[in-house]
Amino acid sequence: MPRPATFVIAGGGLAAAKAAEALRAEGFDGAIVLVGREPHLPYERPPLSKGHLQGGDERQKIFVHDADWYRDHAIDLRPGVTVTGVDPAAHQVTLSGGERLRYDKLLLATGAVPRHLTVPGHDRGNVLYLRTVEECDRLRATLSAVGKIVVIGAGWIGLEVAAAARAAGVEVTVVERERQPLLGALGPEIGAVFAGLHRDHGVDLRLGAVLAAVTETGVRLADGAHIEADTVVAGIGAVPDTELAAAAGLTIDNGVKTTADLRTSDPDIFAAGDVANAYHPRLGGHIRVEHWANALNQPAVAARAMLGRQVAYDELPYFYTDQYDLGMEYIGHVPPGTAHDVVIRGDVAERAFLAFWLRDDKVIAAMNVNIWDQGDQLKALVLAAAPIDRAALADPSVALDRLVPAGA
Repeated sequence: MPRPATFVIAGGGLAAAKAAEALRAEGFDGAIVLVGREPHLPYERPPLSKGHLQGGDERQKIFVHDADWYRDHAIDLRPGVTVTGVDPAAHQVTLSGGERLRYDKLLLATGAVPRHLTVPGHDRGNVLYLRTVEECDRLRATLSAVGKIVVIGAGWIGLEVAAAARAAGVEVTVVERERQPLLGALGPEIGAVFAGLHRDHGVDLRLGAVLAAVTETGVRLADGAHIEADTVVAGIGAVPDTELAAAAGLTIDNGVKTTADLRTSDPDIFAAGDVANAYHPRLGGHIRVEHWANALNQPAVAARAMLGRQVAYDELPYFYTDQYDLGMEYIGHVPPGTAHDVVIRGDVAERAFLAFWLRDDKVIAAMNVNIWDQGDQLKALVLAAAPIDRAALADPSVALDRLVPAGA
């Protein structure tokens, strides 16, 4: 009688938990071992810079499932344990306690790790990061106790931390080397909207500024300016956690490189979530995005592929943010360095508008800001990948569904 198959999942976040869930939903009745380095049940990370940081969400709400769910679905959950090595030839992983565990299929959902400051003073005790729930709890406590913070980086994490800090009554200075916030993600036109939003809420936004050092009383910039602060929060991006995959000899290229079914260069090892640089059949190239939607949706595809089914992950990239009274959703993808135009529909000054990124007159990405009834139409326009009338696109009197080609 053949032995039951064992599938191992390395990672303790949303992608790992959703993979275990999908495997059971797809009928897999073998052993599932979920190994996560953090001493918690698998949890979602968006609340760490949103609701949980601001105190609106209880800690229990961040967890994907409760402990009973893992027991009831026969998931061998091992929190506080790390996969320290992978031997693809032997189909074995080594765990931090020294145990060697055989697998039939392995899923890497190791996520990403924050970039750290390297300037003088980077290792001072008042420099904080935001990736884990412990870091969130520490930052949350800090915001209730200090008067001034400096946030390094005006990306998503930096701006959401700034918004949470202002809600807590803390004076905030944001230091960003680019000329606008979110320049790489949204471009200068929409970046300017977020700059205005934060300035309107009292944030001292220092753009085109370079951090030179963290001091005992704040930070020093490259131009010699000193900004006083009790705490420095670094939000300068993250890098995929590929150490384990690289040591196993897997192909690494801005993450663990995979096919459309999330299979790595080893046929029995898969990757999903922040760590996966997956071929996207709809976009015609590899893409890695560090957003909640990938960690939520990719695992179901990986699970089916691990079970030998023909699948491909072709969901459009999606992300969202909530800052002060601004809520935003974005769908699609603008490859870095791609020539494009931006068309606006609505009132930018009132921060109630739609934005469309066009290449060759086709909508490749779209965003809604404080407009919540157009999401399906925005997605349809991106999926249509068809030339569009720009004047009609910008005209609020023209219904968006009229612009979607028939049959798209």
